[in-house]
Amino acid sequence: MLTVYHNTACSKSQGVCNLLHTKGIQPKIIEYLKTPPDKEELQRLLHLLKMQPSELIRSKEPLFAELFGDKTPSEEACIEAMLQYPILIERPIIVKDGKAIIGRPPEKVLEFLGE
Repeated sequence: MLTVYHNTACSKSQGVCNLLHTKGIQPKIIEYLKTPPDKEELQRLLHLLKMQPSELIRSKEPLFAELFGDKTPSEEACIEAMLQYPILIERPIIVKDGKAIIGRPPEKVLEFLGE
């Protein structure tokens, strides 16, 4: 099963979903702003992505600057911020067969799927 953690307002996330649909792939879509991951799920995604929380957080999002200013947050602070404000989670996240990637650019997803 292919799962996409999707933000409907994000053009890159929309691009991935459109690309998958044109290939006839119907992924499970998780609109993570409506149903955000809990801490266990976020940590699972980080493990699958082989990323640190500071690599998954959207540091260019205005909210990031509001929360942290010019300070570098700890990894735990990044996790807590993403849990409280899921808009800070980089997107889209594509998960399949125990592996995950950030689908940016959307064409990267085709490589991930072996298309």
